[in-house]
This record gives sequence, C-alpha cells and structure tokens, in this order.
Amino acid sequence: MSPRSPGRDDTASKPGTEPPSRERTRQRVIEAAIDLLTRGGRDAVTTRAVADAAGLQPPAIYRLFGDKDGLLDAVAEHGFTTFLATKHIDPDPADPLQDLRDGWDVAAEFGLANPALFTLMYTEPTRTASAAFATGMEILRGRVRRLAAGGWLRVGEELTAQIIHATVRGAVLTWFSLPEDRRDPALMTALREAMVTAVTHERPAVRDAGPAGAARALRASLTDRTPLTGAERHLLGEWLNRLAEG
Repeated sequence: MSPRSPGRDDTASKPGTEPPSRERTRQRVIEAAIDLLTRGGRDAVTTRAVADAAGLQPPAIYRLFGDKDGLLDAVAEHGFTTFLATKHIDPDPADPLQDLRDGWDVAAEFGLANPALFTLMYTEPTRTASAAFATGMEILRGRVRRLAAGGWLRVGEELTAQIIHATVRGAVLTWFSLPEDRRDPALMTALREAMVTAVTHERPAVRDAGPAGAARALRASLTDRTPLTGAERHLLGEWLNRLAEG
C-alpha cells in the first residue's frame, strides 16, 4: 500500500487524533467542487480534482457521495440552500407588485452572481428535486397566494408560480448564452415586466365587475378553519376554480 500524501485525509482517523467530522469533510468537498466549477466549469469537476482540492483520497468522494452525480447533486443542493438564505419574506408588503418584482430581482441577481452554479442547478431537471428547491418554491407559492388573496392575479396560482420561475430561470440562462458585448441589462427588466403583466392586474380585480377575480381572492383566502365540512370545502373549491379560470 502506498503511503498517503502529506496533508491528505481519506476520512479515516490517524493515530493519536480525533476522526474528522463526516459533515465537516462533506462540506469541505462541496466547497472545493464549487470552487472548481466556478473557475473551470463543469468539466473541471472531476473526482480526482475535487479530492486533491479538498485534501482527500479519491475513494473518500465515493464514500461520501456515491459517485460524481451524487457530488453534483450535493453541490446543487448547497446552491439552492444558499439562494434560500437570500430570500426576504414580507408577510404583508405595502406594494404587492413591487414585492413580486423584488423577489424576481433577487433570484436573477443570485443567478448572475453565480453563473456556473446557477447553470448546474437549473439545466438538469433532477437537480430541482432537492429539499431546498422545494422550500423555495413554497415561499414563492406563499407570495403568489398573497397576490391572489388581494385580487391581483390574472391567472391561476400554480400557473403564476410556474411563469415567475420560468421567466427568471430563462432570463438568467439566456443572459449567459449571449456574447458579453450583446448583454443588454434592459433584457432583464423587459422580461421581468412581461412576467408581471402576464400574471397580475394593474389594480386588484376584486374591485372590478366580474366573478373571476373575486373567485381567485376567495379561493386564496379559504383555510381549513371555516365552518364548512371537508366535502363542502372541496365542492366550493371546484366551483371557485371554474369561476377563476372562466
């Protein structure tokens, strides 16, 4: 057996020392992979390169993550968790439409600041199966629900969430695909405003005649804490859905 290189760690304990924390080692590997990804793109993230950068033997990567795909999944999860930490949640924004714009801008700014990581996170569907991504989408749906409760939505809640997510994701990835001399900041603003126009009214629809806006607002405001039975809530929900989409 060949001796280990000085300063390297294969996650096994050394004589007279405490074994390293598995989670701490795992985090070190993820950070090393993100650094390689940022500096050299996805092709730079090889098992051996990550092991070298983290001061480990290559077999340790497999013990911690299973394989390279497992490592990349962990890197994407770290990205979603980091992005989640940037989200600001105002339960009662003074201007709901500006709050929508601000949330879109936060997502776009994170992507523009982390091009390689954002691309890894959002170009493969399996990456968006992460727990942190799901939590972020629930936060988005909460923002959409507040818009619906105020009568602002032009379309249904789920479609609104999909449009918001798709436009910010598409805007950032399109930006990366353009040569630097063709990147016009007006593109991001135009796409954001197109999203706002597509999903919201200029003023709450419940102030206008017609049942659709009122149905969306009532649907969004309903909770389990009503005098209705479960069957009655289900039936009312079906009626409100038909009115809201009518």
